[in-house]
Amino acid sequence: MQIKANGITLEVEDTGPAFDANGKQRPAVLLIMGLGMQLIAWPPDFVQALVDAGFRVVRFDNRDAGLSQRFGQLGKPNLLWESLKYRLRWRVRTPYTLSDMAADALGVLDALKIDTAHVVGVSLGGMVAQRLALMAPQRLLSLTSIMSTSSARGLPEASPAVMKVLMSRPSGKDKAAALAQSVRLFQAIGSPGFPTPIDDLRAMVAQAAERSLYPEGIARQMVAVAADSERAALLSTLRL
Repeated sequence: MQIKANGITLEVEDTGPAFDANGKQRPAVLLIMGLGMQLIAWPPDFVQALVDAGFRVVRFDNRDAGLSQRFGQLGKPNLLWESLKYRLRWRVRTPYTLSDMAADALGVLDALKIDTAHVVGVSLGGMVAQRLALMAPQRLLSLTSIMSTSSARGLPEASPAVMKVLMSRPSGKDKAAALAQSVRLFQAIGSPGFPTPIDDLRAMVAQAAERSLYPEGIARQMVAVAADSERAALLSTLRL
């Protein structure tokens, strides 16, 4: 369903009843997906396990991803130039910030009249979840940050091989080339000990592309991550 949150339109899935059989409000879990990913990327078995455990599960497409509002009017960033500025510790120019994205997530809770929630973010979503915790700690029952980072300087970075795939462009301009590039990326960042079968990867990527394919939004989300340089110093204040 489409809702208005933080003044923009976001696609939301609200799974599981708000109240249990005794009329007691079920605790909510807010799931925030990663860079360019959509709410359908959360494994159905994972979502169902949370529902079966007694939770109300809320997922949404971040701005510039999936079926949520796009921000093409803000222009497409020059990733190479902004990446260079990041490495030189110059100010990175971003169309919007991770705090803006956190305000979107808070807006989702407000729109659904959810006072408090367990907040779970993966990758970029983990960074957005951290920003949400800093913005409104009284609204979080807990914070779970999966395969993410505080963005503190000096932390280990992605390997050159992964960065090469992340920064590379599809071999062509057609949809097939874009899908092949996505498969290569998931193979590069996936667990070598527990590899996802290639056919499953292709099916996942194809499903996502059928629902929404918007590489330009990924670029804007990437520079929002690069520009968020002060979050690490604030995280030690959290008590969640």
